[in-house]
Amino acid sequence: MSRAGRAVVAISAALAVLAVAVHLSMVFLHVAPSNTLSKQHGEGIDDYVYPEFEQNWKLFAPNPLQQNIAVQARARVAKDDGSTETTGWVDLSRMDGEAIDHSVAPSHVQQNELRRGWEFYRGAHDEKGKPVGLRGELSETYVKRIVMLRFGRELNGGTVERIQVRSATTPVKPPPWSDEKSDAKTEYQTQPWWQVGSADLPGGWDQ
Repeated sequence: MSRAGRAVVAISAALAVLAVAVHLSMVFLHVAPSNTLSKQHGEGIDDYVYPEFEQNWKLFAPNPLQQNIAVQARARVAKDDGSTETTGWVDLSRMDGEAIDHSVAPSHVQQNELRRGWEFYRGAHDEKGKPVGLRGELSETYVKRIVMLRFGRELNGGTVERIQVRSATTPVKPPPWSDEKSDAKTEYQTQPWWQVGSADLPGGWDQ
């Protein structure tokens, strides 16, 4: 290998090591107890970690989650003749679940993208559904882009102009040996209609 080639390999290896070190440091500071660094650079750490790399300990909590939460979406489509159509609700979580069930090695996207994106959205909005600062606005954009990846710009013979998202929360039935009572009724939380722009479509995110 030439001297130039060895230099390129060495620089690439050094950059890779640096990237891994930065990633591990950010995740460590995110999950570690509050300290001087996390207090001083908390906003930068959160910007790096959320939503793709967030860590949580819900599996080990004294009272683990006892609900199934599905994310569903529908679209308002403009037709060439000037008419509009509102599609039915599409269960995006079920789509991911079916893909995982039939895959020996499901991707990280299928397992976590939608679920973590929705948790990010819910955690960045108040009880009235209003976005909390910049994180709220970013989470809305993130969920919108996830939905448009599934729908695409053209749907049902028309162009997607708006989308609407909702969550369907169904309590998990307690085991037969438990005395706990649970209502199996599904509750829906529907978000407002969101306008779709070119920046929400694949290929338009860098515009």
